[in-house]
Amino acid sequence: MEELWTSLTGKHKEKILTIREERLYQKIGKAMLLLSNNPRHPGLQSHEIDSLSRRYGMKVWESYLENKTSRAARIFWIYGPGKQEITLIGIEPHPQDKKGYERVTLSATGEESTY
Repeated sequence: MEELWTSLTGKHKEKILTIREERLYQKIGKAMLLLSNNPRHPGLQSHEIDSLSRRYGMKVWESYLENKTSRAARIFWIYGPGKQEITLIGIEPHPQDKKGYERVTLSATGEESTY
C-alpha cells in the first residue's frame, strides 16, 4: 500500500498520472480523508471481514472505494499500530462471494505506514 500511494502521489505531483491512476488517486485520497475523520462514515460502508480477521489474527476492516460498478474496489485496513491510527493494508476488487475473501492477499501489516 505504501509503495502504491507513494507512486501515485509522485506521479500526481509530476502531472503524469494516467486516467485510471488519477481516478484511483482521487478515490484513495477521499477514502483516507473519510477514514481519518470517521472510520464509520456511512459512505465508506466500513465493516469487519471475519474470515480475514481470523486469518491475520487482528480485526481487518473493509471500506468502499467505489460502488455499483463491476468488481468495485475495496480498501482493507486495521486500527493501529498507535492510538487513533489506521493502517491501510490492501486494495482489492470486491469478492463475488464470501469464499472470495480466501483469495484476498493483504500487505504484511507490520511493515506498512499509516496514513
